[in-house]
Amino acid sequence: MPKTVQDKIYNHFLNYIYDKDNYDLKNKLSDDLIKIIEARHHDPFGVLGAHQTGGQTTVTVFLPDTQKAWLNDDLVLNRLEGTDLFQWAGDSSQLNEHYIINRIAGNSDPVQLYDPYNFLPQLSDFDLHLFSEGKHWHAYRILGAHQHQVDGIDGILFATWAPSAQRVSVIGDFNQWDGRKNPMRVRGGTGVWELFVPGINAGEIYKFEIKNNDGSLHSKMDPYGQQAELRPSTASIIANDSQHTWHDSDWIARREKSDWLHEAQSIYEVHMGSWRRNKEGEFLTYREMADQMVPYVKELGFTHIELLPITEHPLDISWGYQTTGYFAPTSRFGSPDDLRYFIDTCHQNSIGIILDWVPGHFPKDAHGLARFDGSALYEHADPRQGEHQDWGTYIFNYGRSEVTNFLLSSAFYWLEEFHIDGLRVDAVASMLYLDYSREEGQWVPNEFGGRENLEAIEFFRHANSVLHQEFPGCLVAAEESTSYPMVSRPVSMGGLGFSMKWNMGWMHDILEYMKEDAIHRRYHHDSLTFGLLYAFTENFILPFSHDEVVHGKNSMVNKMPGDEWQRFANLRLLYTFMFTYPGKKLLFMGSEFAQGTEWNCEKGLDWYVLDYPLHSGMKTLVSDLNKMYSNTPALYRHEFDPQGFEWLDCNDREQSVLSYIRRDAKEYVISIFNFTPVVRENYRIGVPELGNYQIIMNSDSEYYGGSNIDNKPTIEAEPIPWSDRPYSIKINLPPLAGVVLQKRS
Repeated sequence: MPKTVQDKIYNHFLNYIYDKDNYDLKNKLSDDLIKIIEARHHDPFGVLGAHQTGGQTTVTVFLPDTQKAWLNDDLVLNRLEGTDLFQWAGDSSQLNEHYIINRIAGNSDPVQLYDPYNFLPQLSDFDLHLFSEGKHWHAYRILGAHQHQVDGIDGILFATWAPSAQRVSVIGDFNQWDGRKNPMRVRGGTGVWELFVPGINAGEIYKFEIKNNDGSLHSKMDPYGQQAELRPSTASIIANDSQHTWHDSDWIARREKSDWLHEAQSIYEVHMGSWRRNKEGEFLTYREMADQMVPYVKELGFTHIELLPITEHPLDISWGYQTTGYFAPTSRFGSPDDLRYFIDTCHQNSIGIILDWVPGHFPKDAHGLARFDGSALYEHADPRQGEHQDWGTYIFNYGRSEVTNFLLSSAFYWLEEFHIDGLRVDAVASMLYLDYSREEGQWVPNEFGGRENLEAIEFFRHANSVLHQEFPGCLVAAEESTSYPMVSRPVSMGGLGFSMKWNMGWMHDILEYMKEDAIHRRYHHDSLTFGLLYAFTENFILPFSHDEVVHGKNSMVNKMPGDEWQRFANLRLLYTFMFTYPGKKLLFMGSEFAQGTEWNCEKGLDWYVLDYPLHSGMKTLVSDLNKMYSNTPALYRHEFDPQGFEWLDCNDREQSVLSYIRRDAKEYVISIFNFTPVVRENYRIGVPELGNYQIIMNSDSEYYGGSNIDNKPTIEAEPIPWSDRPYSIKINLPPLAGVVLQKRS
């Protein structure tokens, strides 16, 4: 309901109460009853409902827009003169424990309801204690709106945390968005308000109406709501209990036993709203994406899909990073069970799901978390600590146990209720540093005078420890762009406890190198080799993400120099380099077929370009690289360990050629890269053994759109020492290409 309508209702009541003809009404009623009428009573259960007075029971109900009311069959509720308060008094034997209120409004038939104010508190003291201590991992099960039953009576149990509020009410269509009708009870000093409302069902929309300490009113969506209206509407929806039957038990069992550190992992990063649209330009549903995206990703050979945030958000062009619903899958693509279907389909096809998760900031939208109870509740009050100037958002107060409980419970919710396999935590650097993107005087040092956000660091350590303990095999990856140490090392060793970290330094260096014209690359050769100095200090993911193909940065193929053929050859070379380089792999959608335009979140990918050979060739290359990577233990067994990598020659800067070995305990492969458009005929390179070396990947193959420079399928090693190796081979290095060889005999 629009705020102006709420105001009119409220003002109408005040005018009625204090009208000159009713000037003495206030004197006729107790202060408690006046507070109920004015919707400012902190404890409505102390007034409303059934109460023992001496030897009789008095029932008080507040029923606006009611002409006549009675209890059960014939116990008449008498209106208190000039008010919408009704009372019955009599012997308690006439009244059963959960009596029924009958009310008539206008010419309508009687409406029956149980009295919400005649039920005991429903949340246990133990649950509330755990929440206040920040230790309730499943807080989403008690806060929010949940189908609930009391003594065989069905309804919805609402609960929210608003410690600074004067009054909290639940509002919705079921009570005409009138905050006077369903005020909630506060549970002592916990700041949690609750109310069981009998007779309403899942699917209803609702908000919380909050009266601030200054007396102002505002309505908020539910922070723990598990479903929300489609934007631009902003109400929460009472979610149905899930009806989805999971069929991924084998996948979950394999995940729990997996040795992910030593397994192949290549990630296809997806923005669901723009992967593909239907013929009318509308979003695909979660179920349509299960039918279309899953076979496509399986064909490409990716092991995981990473979803840009699908937590509910009001603005499409925020890509989901301006989250308002930390427990609500966005309604843009369907219901929560539709999302479960998509994830289940992925798992049945051996594809994991990683969710982009945003605990670093939240938007200032009036209907969301911002100043939730009129105070800086979820955020810091001091803007030097509580606001991101770059993004115009608020920063969570990681020193408040209920806030970190909210975030940890959100992580639990996605991993447990949706079988998500991991989280990619956005903007970790902005959480680690108090002076992130701030000038001198714009930030507050920690208690030791430093710039580290000690409370956020403690949150990461606690959250990562708990998540890895409770969900064996789950992955928690950090998008962290600084040199903060030990991000992906266990908490027991002093690390932050993340599974992996995005290698932003490698990504930046290699893209800057690839943008250089080939004739200049010899002057930038160190950009190719520098990354190996720190490659094993963290468990790295090599990311070519959405951030690299927007805002004027160009698409991946158009970052490359040269004519069309050279641009595509350069990109094939880059992808081959990535898939043989130490680290897990990540590629943003559209990059696998070299989309020419930058990513536009408001339309689908340019799928039509697959009709052109160079683009379809790129897709074939990425598919073959994934298969080579997944089928070659030498390429993934020791991605985070220096024993899996050896340089063959890192010094040929004059010819811009690079070569190295990747190995495990049983086998090795040799990768050679020519970063110029010049064919290097009979190029000699040292090898560790005599024998025959077979080319298992050549990015210059005609199948991928390459020039197909001739090489024998098998190259025999010679007893000629080269580059500190006892043996060597000669090979024709194709232009702007990577070649991978494996010893066969």
